[in-house]
Amino acid sequence: MTEPALTRHTFDGTMPTGVVGFTAMADGTAEDYALLERYEQAYVAGLPDRILATLGHLDGSLGGYRISRLEHSLQSATRARRDGADTNWVVAALVHDIGDELAPYNHSEFAAAVLQPYVPEEVYWVVLHHGLFQSYYYAHHLGGDRNARDRYRDHRWAGLCEDFCARWDQCSFDPDYPTDPLAAFEAEVREVFGRVAWDPAVVRVGSEHLY
Repeated sequence: MTEPALTRHTFDGTMPTGVVGFTAMADGTAEDYALLERYEQAYVAGLPDRILATLGHLDGSLGGYRISRLEHSLQSATRARRDGADTNWVVAALVHDIGDELAPYNHSEFAAAVLQPYVPEEVYWVVLHHGLFQSYYYAHHLGGDRNARDRYRDHRWAGLCEDFCARWDQCSFDPDYPTDPLAAFEAEVREVFGRVAWDPAVVRVGSEHLY
């Protein structure tokens, strides 16, 4: 897992003021970058709100299915929760398709990048690869290789990714399934995305099981 060289801190509630003095980053001073760090902390504190808003936009996303992408995401997270999955997996199931609007051909990588600083490594890996593993269910109908995921068959988390797709993703297009609303996941979203980014106690490997 690639981690940044900088140590990240949480917002202390004090809004910064002022602007930097430079017009080229090479000319910035320590004081300039300390100010920008405070602005970044304040901005990052709003990440849970932006995640929730972006999920809401999925209600008008890709068509053709019997439910919207938001409903699919909620159904996936509901199934994870009812299976007894922990908060990391529930939130991963909720946001696994959050990249559909801006990264339709690499949405897995998009969602994984959003999650990576805040979840254990195995959760990141599963979301990163879920698009490929999910193609097992449809690629052969479109002239593709449904077994492309076999390139990872010996990876320690391949089974987790198969289960993620089988239990929570591929089956979550059912308009009759009793799905929890977005508001029911707000606390989990705020917990995960309110963490200190890249906290070693969080991003290290956690479990070999979904639940």
